Amino acid sequence: MRLHSLSLRNFRQHADSRVQFSDGLTGIIGANGAGKTTLLEAIAWALYGNSAARGTRDSIRHARATDQAPVRVSLEFELGGHRYRVDRTLRSAEVFLDGAMEPIARTIRGANEFLQRALGMSRSEFFNTYFTGQKELDVMAALGPVERGRFLARVLGYDRLSSAQEMLRDQRRAVVAELNGLRSATPDAEVIAANEQAADAALDAARGRAELARTAHHAATAVLSETEPAWLKAESVRERWYALDADRRVLEQNVASHVRDAQRLRADLAQVQTARTEIEPLLPDVNSRASVQSRVDALDALAAAESERRGFTERLVTLREEQTRLEERLQKLDSAPELEREQRENLARVRDRLEELNTEHDSARTVWARDRQEAETRLAALRTQHEELAAQRAALEGLGAESPCPTCGRRLGESFRDVLSLVTEQLETVTVDGNYFKQRVKQLEKKPEALAALETQRAALQADAASAERRYARIQAALQEREQLMPQRTALEARIADTSTRLEAVPQGYDAAEHSAARSELKRLLSVCARAATLEAVIERAPVLQQQLAVAESACQELDARLAGLTSEQQLLGFDAAAHESLRECFAVATRAHREAELELSAAEAASRRAEEMQETARRARSELIKLQARAAAMEVERSLHDELDDAFGELRDELNDQLRPELSELASAFLESLTDGRYSALELDEQYAVQVLEDGLPKSVLSGGEEDLCNLVLRLAISQMIAERAGQPFSLLILDEVFGSLDEARRDNVLALLRRLHDRFEQVIVITHIEDVREGLDRVLRVSYDQERGSSVVTASLGGASGAAAASWQTEPA
Repeated sequence: MRLHSLSLRNFRQHADSRVQFSDGLTGIIGANGAGKTTLLEAIAWALYGNSAARGTRDSIRHARATDQAPVRVSLEFELGGHRYRVDRTLRSAEVFLDGAMEPIARTIRGANEFLQRALGMSRSEFFNTYFTGQKELDVMAALGPVERGRFLARVLGYDRLSSAQEMLRDQRRAVVAELNGLRSATPDAEVIAANEQAADAALDAARGRAELARTAHHAATAVLSETEPAWLKAESVRERWYALDADRRVLEQNVASHVRDAQRLRADLAQVQTARTEIEPLLPDVNSRASVQSRVDALDALAAAESERRGFTERLVTLREEQTRLEERLQKLDSAPELEREQRENLARVRDRLEELNTEHDSARTVWARDRQEAETRLAALRTQHEELAAQRAALEGLGAESPCPTCGRRLGESFRDVLSLVTEQLETVTVDGNYFKQRVKQLEKKPEALAALETQRAALQADAASAERRYARIQAALQEREQLMPQRTALEARIADTSTRLEAVPQGYDAAEHSAARSELKRLLSVCARAATLEAVIERAPVLQQQLAVAESACQELDARLAGLTSEQQLLGFDAAAHESLRECFAVATRAHREAELELSAAEAASRRAEEMQETARRARSELIKLQARAAAMEVERSLHDELDDAFGELRDELNDQLRPELSELASAFLESLTDGRYSALELDEQYAVQVLEDGLPKSVLSGGEEDLCNLVLRLAISQMIAERAGQPFSLLILDEVFGSLDEARRDNVLALLRRLHDRFEQVIVITHIEDVREGLDRVLRVSYDQERGSSVVTASLGGASGAAAASWQTEPA
């Protein structure tokens, strides 16, 4: 197998990375967590799907990718003379062969099955063949001889024989358990024979009882057939007689009801005559009710007008009181215009004087601030000049006549004293001027008395102006109030005039006593009218009552005729209750005897059925016994076969283990001899899988640390080649993951040199490590780094130290 290229998009840390593989020794270098091993995981995921990835399917997606962003890995490799390209996403997989445009497998399941057939190995076999990690070498070094043998058997797949043998033993135990269960569940043959005899005897007895019951049932049926017709006829006559008797009683009740209705109607007609007599004296009062009602209505209207008059009077009093208060307030506000003019002139004078004071104050403050600023500026300049002159004098005094001229830079020589005197004189002058301006600045720090007096006058005048403004504001408010009250006075006068007009229009002349007497009279007349209306309603019912009385009398005559007919029909039936009771008892005896015979027959037939079921149960038990005996015999044969197969698995495992050591030793010896230039001729594994190295044909008693690492490496390479050969694949690819972790620099160099010398066996060797120093021994370097800002891994390629100076690197930017 030979890798060509790998492309990752949104896979784990890699947002968008592409890698080109070449022959020779390639190193994938990067810090821990940068995404080196993720490249190998992407190769395995492309070939074997989700079973080769860590975590769940959703955890594969790049952390900063959206839910809709595609996750894709594309792998190109060469195997068996054909070139394959695998494109896999989270929900699809396609395999292309030899550059074809159409895939030969286009589903996840189809791609997984096709690739496993093409590679000829399962996922675990693939990893154990092409991949080797430091932890596997460390495990082999730490294992004892016996544990090393078990490890080798597991890696080569021999442990599946043990698993199969254990499964076989589990099946054998299940067979033995089932056989024991069959034996415990098998019934006794003698008990089954006794049950069969008892069932046959019970069946004969039940059939004899059923025959006797059938004879008794036929006799009882004959007696019932003779008695039943006479009983049915008597029962029919009885039912008709009682039906006629019920109709007769109903008619008698209807006749009584109509008689009561006629009596009630005659009483109602008598009440009508009484009402006609009573209503005559009430008619004058009924006729006078309308005039009394009109008078009461007129008095009600005068009472409402009187109430309205009192309301207008009270409102007029309230409005006049409010008018009085408003006039008093307006009298107080009449002087507001004159006060407003005087206060406005006073406020203008105060503001003018305040403006003058502000101008004087600002001018005085500006002069003070300017003098202080000039003094401070001059003082600062003198201090700077003093420092410079002091430095010049110190330099002159230190160097003497050799001092350079402060102006032209030439050597002073004889002019040294003159220049020193000049600098000293300038320094004294600057000191005197500095002391003066220092005193001047101190004097100007205090505010001048004239300026302070102006500020005091301005503050007092500002207080006067504020007081005048507040008084002027109050006068303005009074003027506004006066303007608002004038319309209110006009509106109030209009309301008083309107209320007076409406009061004069209200009617007068209401008499409360007359109103009360009229209401009492109306109440009496309403009672009389109600009684008259009741009497009129009674009188109006007279025609209806007379008609209903005629209907009731006619119905009584008709019902009397029907009642006579029913009585005559009852007498013609000739029903005799005593004779009917005697016939009923005879029929009941015959029916009871027939029922008892039926029950006896049913019980006998049920007993016969139970006996037949007992016989069938006994026969089924006999049949089940035969089946159980046959099943137990078959289980005995199966147990014997499991015993033989268990022995065969054990012998096969021993034989494979015996063949494993020589074959593995031969392959490891070839690697070891090639890697050591023939220094060590062979590597052997004894029966306990202890490693022995032959040097010049003699066992080497003590191995150094580097020699032990070398032995573990060649053993791991030999194991990989054995798996590849058994899968039918050439062993051209080797991937080593972090195998330098426990090695010092010298041992790392030795391992790289040894791997380079195996180029004839491995066309492609890929080393994954975080150690930078190994790049000098590599043909090509793939550097993996993590870009914190973009949140993704970046892959750059360059030549290794073994191929000369590093070439220009390329880089794939994350998407």
